[in-house]
Amino acid sequence: MEFRTEITPEQLPAKIQLKSNVVTIGSCFAEVMGSQLADYKLTVLSNPFGTLFNPVSITKLILAAINGKDPDPDLYVERDGLWFHYDFHSSLWAHSREALTQLLKERLTQTANALHQADWLVLTLGTAVVYRHHETNKVVANCHKMPGKLFDKYLYGYEHSLELLTTLLRSLKRFNPSLKILLTVSPVRHTKDTLPMNQASKSLLRMISHELTVWHEQVHYFPSYEIMVDDLRDYRFYEADLIHPNAIAQQYIFEKFADCVFDTELRAFISEWDGIRRAMAHRPFHAGSESHQQFLQNLLKKLERLSPKINVEKEREEVQKQVLALTSIESNAN
Repeated sequence: MEFRTEITPEQLPAKIQLKSNVVTIGSCFAEVMGSQLADYKLTVLSNPFGTLFNPVSITKLILAAINGKDPDPDLYVERDGLWFHYDFHSSLWAHSREALTQLLKERLTQTANALHQADWLVLTLGTAVVYRHHETNKVVANCHKMPGKLFDKYLYGYEHSLELLTTLLRSLKRFNPSLKILLTVSPVRHTKDTLPMNQASKSLLRMISHELTVWHEQVHYFPSYEIMVDDLRDYRFYEADLIHPNAIAQQYIFEKFADCVFDTELRAFISEWDGIRRAMAHRPFHAGSESHQQFLQNLLKKLERLSPKINVEKEREEVQKQVLALTSIESNAN
C-alpha cells in the first residue's frame, strides 16, 4: 500500500521552450522558480520588484510598468536614515528619496521591456490578506517594519481581487498579445495571519485562479500549492521553520513543473545540462592526472556543442582556467 497522494499536473496546451523569454513576479515561490529556470539557461527576469504577496500590489506595479507610470509619490517612507517604498519589497532601498526613485523607475522600465518581449509570465499569488496605510488609504506591498498602528489588516474581497486581476490580464493582452500567463498559488503558509485566515486566503486565491483560466485562454494554472499540501504533506519536506518548502520539495515541484510545462527539447536539454553541472562541480581525486585532463577536454567539447543553443561563456571560461592551471603546473614541473 502506498501512503501518499501523488499529483500529476495536466499537460499544458502551450509549452515553455529553451528559447522562451520568461518573467516571474509574485511571492518568494516566484523567485525560487525564476532562479531554477535561470539555472537551466532560460532568459528570465525574476521578481524585479522583490517579493510581492497580494494581488493588489502585484496588479498595481505591473500596470505601472506597462503603462509607463512612475512609482506612487505618496508611498515613500524613511526609516533609520534609509528610504523605502510601500509598493516594493524592502530589498529595494536607497540613502535618498531621489536615488530610490531612480532605482524604482529603472525596475519598472526593465519589467516593461521584459514583458514586451516575454513569451511567459509566471505569476505567483501568496496571500489575499492586505495592509492598508491609514494616511494614504492605499494597500501596501510591504510595511517595512513600520508600527502596526499605521495600517489596517484584512482579507481583500473575492470580487475585488477577481476584478483587479481581470483588468491586469486584459491590459497585458493588449500590451503583448502573444504573452501566456502561468498562475500559481504559493505553497508557503502565512502563519502570522493565523492558519484559519491563511486557509481562507489560499482558498480565495485558488478560486480566482480557476476563474481566470476559464475565461482567459492565455492563462494556465500550475498546482504548486496542491502538490505541497497534498502530495508532500510531511514536515520532512519543509525548512526548519515548518513553513517554507525545503530544497527537496522545491526540486520535486520543479520536476513536476518541467513535466507538464516544458517541451520535449527543453526537457532533453535539462537532462544534459544536469550532467554538465555535476561535472562542473566535480572535484577530482587526482588533479592533474591524464584522466583529469581528458575529463576537462571532454567537458569543453560538450560546452562547445551547446554553444549555438545557449550562452556558455561563463562555464567555458571556468573550465579553461582549470586547463591553464594544469598546463602551468606541468610547465613548472618540467
